[in-house]
Amino acid sequence: MGDGSGMPELSRSQIAVYGAVAVLLLLLGARAIRAEGSDSAYQPAPSFGSGESSDVSGGFSLDSSGGDVVVHVTGAVARPGVYRLPMGARVTDAVSRAGGPSGGALLEAINLAARLADGQQVVVPKAGPGGAPLGVAGTTSEDDPISLGTATAEQLETIDGIGPVTAQKILEYRDGQGGLASVDQLDRVSGIGPATMESLRARLQP
Repeated sequence: MGDGSGMPELSRSQIAVYGAVAVLLLLLGARAIRAEGSDSAYQPAPSFGSGESSDVSGGFSLDSSGGDVVVHVTGAVARPGVYRLPMGARVTDAVSRAGGPSGGALLEAINLAARLADGQQVVVPKAGPGGAPLGVAGTTSEDDPISLGTATAEQLETIDGIGPVTAQKILEYRDGQGGLASVDQLDRVSGIGPATMESLRARLQP
């Protein structure tokens, strides 16, 4: 005779099985909650290794306190822009980071081995008629700004007061310093006086 309740009695083995199933379901539910929370909290950090321009409009910091240099690459390159490179990088590294030279680039007009300086502008000229380098604006006007970091002797000689000897001294000083961040540093070059410095400031840009 039963106890009249009509409910079957559960054996100890059945109770143990049901308990194990309940524990397993609880563990699976807790793991799913943790996974969902971690996915929603993950925010990928921006990468500077893809060759993208790290300019102000992109929201990236241009602070070079981490031992890097920040340079502006413009002219005949695939992706002109502002880039961060390791300290000690060369002009050729900056050109590569900017996607390499574009059609008509006159790489022989710049010193690809020169060491980059923080804040430097690297201008890759484009060949004009007869193979002469064009200015950044696409003209051969003598009023075009000249990049201090990539200027050639021929370009420097177009500046008032600069002859072949002084132009060569400027190139030797620039390369010996591993690049220049300011035109004012040229006042240390022998043979350059106040009047010539004014001409250099008017025509050169960092």
